Formats: sequence, C-alpha cells, structure tokens
Amino acid sequence: MSIKTDKRQSLYAGASAIVTGGGSGIGASLGAALVAAGAHVVLADIDGPAADRVAAGLAGPGSARGVRLDVTDAVAVQALVDQVVVEHGRLDLMFNNAGISLIGETQDLTLAQWDSIIDVNIRGVVHGVAAAYPAMVRRGSGHIVNTASMGGLMAAGLLTSYVMTKHAVVGLSLALRSEAHAHGVGVTAICPAAVDTPILDKGEFGRIRGRDYFLKGQGIRKPVDPGVLADRVLAAVAAGEALVVEPIQARMAWRLQRLAPGFTQRMSVAFISKQRRIAR
Repeated sequence: MSIKTDKRQSLYAGASAIVTGGGSGIGASLGAALVAAGAHVVLADIDGPAADRVAAGLAGPGSARGVRLDVTDAVAVQALVDQVVVEHGRLDLMFNNAGISLIGETQDLTLAQWDSIIDVNIRGVVHGVAAAYPAMVRRGSGHIVNTASMGGLMAAGLLTSYVMTKHAVVGLSLALRSEAHAHGVGVTAICPAAVDTPILDKGEFGRIRGRDYFLKGQGIRKPVDPGVLADRVLAAVAAGEALVVEPIQARMAWRLQRLAPGFTQRMSVAFISKQRRIAR
C-alpha cells in the first residue's frame, strides 16, 4: 500500500519531523518521502556529514537539514527536540529509527557488544520518546514512529541481541499507543523483513554473514526497497496503524507464528542449522 504524493502533501504539508538514523537506509528514505510530502525534516545521524549529504540531495515542497546526533546521549536528543519545537512551534513527527545489528553466535558476544546494542536500539528509542512524547501530549497531537523489525515479532538465533532489542521496541510502541490515544498522540512501529540498507552487511562477528542470513538463508531473493517501505510507513501513520509489517511474506510468517508457534520454532531450529552450514 502507498499513497500518492499529492495526498501525502495534504497530510504532511508543513509538518515538523525528526528522523534519527537519517544519514542512510530507511532513515534517508523516510526523509525523502517526508520532504516530497511537504514536511520540514531534521535528519539526525551519528554520522553528521552523511546526514548533511542526504539532506542536501532532497528536493520537494518540504525542506531538510542534517545534524549530528548520538541517540545514546539523552541530553542531546532532548536539546534537538526542544530546538525543533522552538523553531516550528511544535514537533509533529518523531521517527526513532537509528539502530545497529549484531549477528553471530550468542556465546561469542561480549558484554561491551550487549551494552552497545542496548544503548542504541533500546535507550536510543527511549530517549526519543522521553523527549518528544511530553511535548506532543502538551499540544494534544503528534505521532511517534519507532523502527523495530520482523525480529521484534518473531525470533531466530544468531541474532539474539538484536531480536531482544526489537521485541522491546515493539512492546514499548504498543503499550505507549494505548496510553497515548487519549492525548491525541499516535504511535506506530515499523516491522519489516530484510530491507536493502547497509545494515545487511554490518554487525557481523564470527563466521555468520549478515546478507546470507537475511536473504539466502531465508529464501528471500530481493530485500524490501527502503523507498517503498517509506511510502508504506507514511500511509500507515496517516491511517493510524499500529504496526507496519512488510513485505507480504513477512505478514504471512507472522500469522503462521501466532497460529502454530511450535511449528515455527522447529523451522527456526532448522534455519539456524542451515546458517551454520552456510558459514562453514
């Protein structure tokens, strides 16, 4: 599902938005879709020059600027939200999108790696919510979008730390959604399968290769296009949807998980065995 640019403009024109992890991947595509729809976007990323480059390349009725932001720094996240509120009088959209992955055998994970992924994938989202949500409650409007993953709805080994953090993001989003409704604030979690972004080739340790894990091992020929996903997300936010699960194969797998958890657990065990064979 997608919405046309003219419809998007009627929904997002003049809106103020922050997108963390905006220097590449899903964040960059969300920025492009928002600018095309008329929103004024701050692309925030730990790689400030990358955010600047993405922002400079966007064109549309909206606008974009890049800033360097470490989402693990709660004070910096709050300062950015406060700045946008001062500039625009409000913050309409907060996309807590920044994230990292770690893929490999769990016994090989160091405590430093556990801390790193928890800090970015959980605390980074919490910092965004803690900064943006009170401002939205005071105004009685706004929408928070948290990037999770299919790993937040289903679980497979060799990705345990990532799966843990994304389950936390889904839980936070669904719980906050029920609380935020009375305040006029929406909450949506994005739960895609493999997306064609640099994360497919990052976070590897040991012998397991991320791209093989996410694509070949799961029988997926082509990852989700981030631009298509961004359009789908804007449509979901406009419709007030709780979860964005893409592509259709992911939705089917999720339904199967709920209907036959024992079967999907056996499939997961077989999948991990296959991954270990591929990695030899």
